[in-house]
Amino acid sequence: MKVIGITGGVGAGKSEILKYIRNNYNCRIVLSDNVANDLKLKGQPGYQKVVDYLGQEILGDDGEIDKSKMAAAIFGNNEKIIKINQIMHPLVNSYIIELINTEKRNNIYDFLFIEAALLIENGYDKIVDELWYIYADVEVRRKRLRESRGYSDTKINNILKSQLSEDEFRKHCRVVIDNSGELDNAFRQVDAELGG
Repeated sequence: MKVIGITGGVGAGKSEILKYIRNNYNCRIVLSDNVANDLKLKGQPGYQKVVDYLGQEILGDDGEIDKSKMAAAIFGNNEKIIKINQIMHPLVNSYIIELINTEKRNNIYDFLFIEAALLIENGYDKIVDELWYIYADVEVRRKRLRESRGYSDTKINNILKSQLSEDEFRKHCRVVIDNSGELDNAFRQVDAELGG
């Protein structure tokens, strides 16, 4: 089983690429954001640490962490964002390493894909067999974010500023899938890499 990390800037189309891979290959796909959300549920390792740090006011009526309340509590506060990342990233990494080991033992899938915005920053090059960069031209990404998510130019600029540069992505990733144009073109690049 080959373990592949998928990364790329916002609006590059990682979700569409992963959907295609899921439908056409014997694989498991893990989204690190979903793992982080699961690890913040009651009874999971991140729950109490996050509540202890941010306080009871981030909880919903059901006692679970309310995503929008948590987002409001850390919005614009770099120190809090860094602290939450320091709490959650090691937990997510441990979970994913354990998952990789389990899937290798089970030997059901040909590929295990792990998608995360911060794969490079979190040292996933040491965990996975190879990293893939889903690339799209910055103007294409801006257009997608305006149309599909309704983001303002200011919000897009802030997000783009906070992400790694294209050079950094390319430096760390063995494979670059160019998703600036038609999806079918990107899918052909995927097939060429995976032998489909």
